[in-house]
Amino acid sequence: MRLEICSRQAVLALFAHAFPKNAAVISFYTPHKSERVDYVGVCERVFYVPVPDIDRRLLGAYGYTEESYLAEADALAAFIDRAVAEGVPIVCQCDFGQSRSAACAAAILQHFEGRGIDVFADERYYPNQLVYHKVYAALAKRKGEGK
Repeated sequence: MRLEICSRQAVLALFAHAFPKNAAVISFYTPHKSERVDYVGVCERVFYVPVPDIDRRLLGAYGYTEESYLAEADALAAFIDRAVAEGVPIVCQCDFGQSRSAACAAAILQHFEGRGIDVFADERYYPNQLVYHKVYAALAKRKGEGK
């Protein structure tokens, strides 16, 4: 499986050079703070995820509950399953390429290859625990593994 973790800056640099052909992009952005990356003309398969990079104890302060944060997790899991089934590269992108995108990539790698720890062990990344658990649970649910 070809999986890339990118920051906003890195993905914009790829636009000019070598954006992965036929890629499926998962693009995280902070609602009301950062704009989404515009993939028009670069990539047709994009799933936008408007969630801030916060941890569980800050959910209420941002107006979220455990259930409402990343409410689109089930739809995201379906998007990921289609990309994996089609064998296309997956690009996980967030503002800095360290937390939300890394967490999503770790969940994908753990679910499909049992090696999500590779992302957690890489000192370049600080995977967001909420994102990781929401994406992993949604993927497991699609597979019938429960939560």
